[in-house]
Amino acid sequence: MSKLLARLAKVISVIIAWAVPATAFAQETGDPVTGQPTDGAIGFQPSVTTIMDATEAFHNALLMPIITFIVIFVTALLIWVMVRYNSKANPKPARFTHNTAIEIAWTIIPIFILIVIAIPSFGVLSDQMTTPDGERTYLGSSIFSRENGDKVPAAEVTITATGVQWSWTYTYNDLDEATYDSYMLSEDEIAAQKPGQPRLLAVDNELVVPVNTTVRMLVTASDVIHAFAVPAFGVKTDAVPGRINETWFNVRKEGMYYGQCSELCGKDHAFMPIAVRVVSKEEYKAWSEKLKAEDDVEAANMTLASLN
Repeated sequence: MSKLLARLAKVISVIIAWAVPATAFAQETGDPVTGQPTDGAIGFQPSVTTIMDATEAFHNALLMPIITFIVIFVTALLIWVMVRYNSKANPKPARFTHNTAIEIAWTIIPIFILIVIAIPSFGVLSDQMTTPDGERTYLGSSIFSRENGDKVPAAEVTITATGVQWSWTYTYNDLDEATYDSYMLSEDEIAAQKPGQPRLLAVDNELVVPVNTTVRMLVTASDVIHAFAVPAFGVKTDAVPGRINETWFNVRKEGMYYGQCSELCGKDHAFMPIAVRVVSKEEYKAWSEKLKAEDDVEAANMTLASLN
């Protein structure tokens, strides 16, 4: 038994030695580039919306403590069973097969845990699915009370995102239905047109939106089921042919934010990224006026600052 305990202690020490530097590394490298994956990072991308604030708080303040406790409890229980009830320590095992108290406990306790998780999760989900009207208070990082939540202005921009095998089509409903397509750039195209942009995520024409502005997204598809997802926004919505799903976001920081289709939609599923360029309201006004007047996204993009 002493050898077993020594081995378990060694395993635990190795896990701790690995986990501590990994956590430190995540803190150091987790936020060098907002809006896209970072090599070696652990956890979510940095949040830039109220929706993602709520999602992150729900995960960190409730889910992680519960999951951690369950993992520790089950691990300790397994170790205790292995030590206490192995063949040497317990050569004559008991013959009973049922224990009413334990069976009631392992039924009721998981139900209670699920209820504790479910109650705040409904609020987070409701925030994600309810487009702001200027009056509603959103949870933000305060997932247990709306008293300290965020007031979000009503939507000022409405955009339809249509998933197509294998690209995205964006229609600006407020700009006389101005429409353009967004395709992934190859590595050679990135080097020639947009050096420094991430591989498999950079596109020819980004979805352009203004900062600190509520954007209403109408999401659909033309052929098969896709999904519109941007991790830093906390947004993920199915794009279903013949149906329009709705989501929203209000980004508080200018920059480039990347997502991908999150539904297995065919052979090039991995090659239809979503790139959202958040610009100042002044830049967006100039860009949108050009797009509306000429219905030419390349001409409109010329009004934006270079990404290089």
